[in-house]
Amino acid sequence: MKDLIKKIAFASLFLTILINGLYGYIGPGAGFAFLTSFLILFLTFFLALFSIFSWPFRFILRTIKGKKAYKKGKIDQIVIIGLDGLDPELAEKFMKEGKLPNLLKIKKEGTFARLKTTTPAISPVAWSSFITGVNPGKHNIFDFLSRDPKTYLPDLSSARIGKAKKTISIGKYSIPIGKPEIKLLRKSKPFWSILGEKGIFSTVLRVPITFPPEKFNGVCLSGMCVPDLKGSQGTFSFYTTDKEKVKKFTGGISYELERKGNTIHGYLSGPLNTLLKEEKELRLPFTIHLNGNSNEVELEISEKKIKLKEGEYSDWIKVIFRPGLGIKVYGICRFLVTQISPHFEMYVTPINIDPEKPALPISHPFIYSIYLAKLLGNFITLGLANDTWALNEGILDDKAFLKQCYLNHEEWEKILFNSLDKMKKGLCVCVFETTDSIQHMFWRYLEKDHPALRNKKINENYRKEIENLYIKMDELIGRIRKKLSKKSILFVISDHGFKSFSRGVNLNSWLYLNGYLALKPGKEESREWFQDVDWSKTKAYALGLGGIYINQKGRESKGIVNPGEEKEKLKKELIQKLTGLKDEEKGKIGITKVYDAEKIYKGPYIENAPDLIIGYNEGYRASWDSVTGKVNKIVFEDNIKNWSGDHCIDPSHVPGVFFCTEKIKNLQPEIIDIAPTVLKLFGVDIPSFIDGKSLIE
Repeated sequence: MKDLIKKIAFASLFLTILINGLYGYIGPGAGFAFLTSFLILFLTFFLALFSIFSWPFRFILRTIKGKKAYKKGKIDQIVIIGLDGLDPELAEKFMKEGKLPNLLKIKKEGTFARLKTTTPAISPVAWSSFITGVNPGKHNIFDFLSRDPKTYLPDLSSARIGKAKKTISIGKYSIPIGKPEIKLLRKSKPFWSILGEKGIFSTVLRVPITFPPEKFNGVCLSGMCVPDLKGSQGTFSFYTTDKEKVKKFTGGISYELERKGNTIHGYLSGPLNTLLKEEKELRLPFTIHLNGNSNEVELEISEKKIKLKEGEYSDWIKVIFRPGLGIKVYGICRFLVTQISPHFEMYVTPINIDPEKPALPISHPFIYSIYLAKLLGNFITLGLANDTWALNEGILDDKAFLKQCYLNHEEWEKILFNSLDKMKKGLCVCVFETTDSIQHMFWRYLEKDHPALRNKKINENYRKEIENLYIKMDELIGRIRKKLSKKSILFVISDHGFKSFSRGVNLNSWLYLNGYLALKPGKEESREWFQDVDWSKTKAYALGLGGIYINQKGRESKGIVNPGEEKEKLKKELIQKLTGLKDEEKGKIGITKVYDAEKIYKGPYIENAPDLIIGYNEGYRASWDSVTGKVNKIVFEDNIKNWSGDHCIDPSHVPGVFFCTEKIKNLQPEIIDIAPTVLKLFGVDIPSFIDGKSLIE
């Protein structure tokens, strides 16, 4: 009887969360919806009854299918650990020095090789090929950004969140009555979905480009490209009583605070309240109580009082926004007081979707993130978790950034080891972005003359921070191996390697200076996102981290280049001129190769790709101005930001790593080969649409 009551309670909880969570708040900037309590109670009761009476039949079917699933394979379990950006040259160096004993052991007993990445060598592209086993022409992800050919403005390439099409007007409110658009733009089929069809269960944790999560036989916690509560890819907040420090930041917003005695009032900036006909930003007030000369303050927010110590991150704090009609929108964030005197200063992380009461589907099944939060406590849900822009803008220092990275990393480890303890058969995939974030920001310490260190006080302790990072990841691999049985196989992979980013290349400036891009009359440069570009005279433009688009007639809204012979001639001309482009100031080659998308991709989505992909040389990358569509007369310039390492260069320079606990004869693996290899190991036929080849005979 107790079990019966538990099942009814759980079913009731599940459906209440599903209805209130998934449809109560349909997405950052997308609006709100609600259902009556009667409907909730009715559906809850119905689901509870159905769950109870159908459970024996479902259990029997799963058991029979599960037993059959593993008969064809020679193993019970495959664990894949993704260490985003782990570089093979550094891994080899540290293994030779005896600093990575666990990876060295895998190399000796199993396999180590360099893993060929995608073109371009960008995380969303490479991980999408890992997921599907196909080239970008079949999975439709070519960069972090794609362009809208109607407006020439950027879109997020991986997902789209839109409003409900129908609404009801009630007074000042506009109530959505249909489902919102929450769409994954990555195409093709994940290999764990193929496994699931054969009865093999998978746990997929923080793998990039899995938002919104797809349905399959398993559980998934989405990774890269999960938005924050504002709908952005991560917007931090900086509060200060110093007027001179209030300015425009990339990746964040600054707020001026006024101190009155020992009290400071401010607010958290939330999502737009699109329940209102006249949309307004939701704001959550807070109060800071100072305590004389103490290094501690008290934060009062959402009816809670929290002690904050200077220089220490708070735990995750739940914050509640109230758009009206009794609806609540939940988020979580951390607070860091960076200074109390003479001016008060405070950093707040982007407001994450609360995993316990998610405003968007960030896991499959929907209740999975709720289960993890109840079991393990709150954890970061934002796709780009580590706040690189706060370090770039000087809001966080090196120490605070590293602390944030490892706090997030510890949470992901807890989730991974919880999964490994519970799952002894099937597939487990977990990707850690810690390696990528720290190398991006601390590569400058590997070079004594990196422009990012110029005129700055250098802490010599950070010279070995990347080495320490690799040692910590090696220790992680050692702990994972202890959890595995003799019938388990472990893969450790990265999507790409890393190199220095010391010089930026503004492709749009080069196109302008060479007559391929035109500015409006009287303009000698353009503001961001091509605001001053004359499209009626522009033949080509660059957008994103490595692509050039032809302003093609009939495709772009103001295209002038005819498809066919004229376009092909222009592409050949650009390839010839840009290949070997020299940085005269440094006497080095900035671009080693230019790829024609139609020649390197195959599949139904080639038309969405940039026409040309730029393969930058080591030390070079698209400049910050080029990425944001600015145009001026500067083609090559120093990169002085803390973001000093990168991989958005020619893929031949940045292969990833491939470790496997089994001996593999093919020592030229590609990232698209992982999916068919896993299928083969589990005895599942490889579908004909997959481009990769199994590494196992």
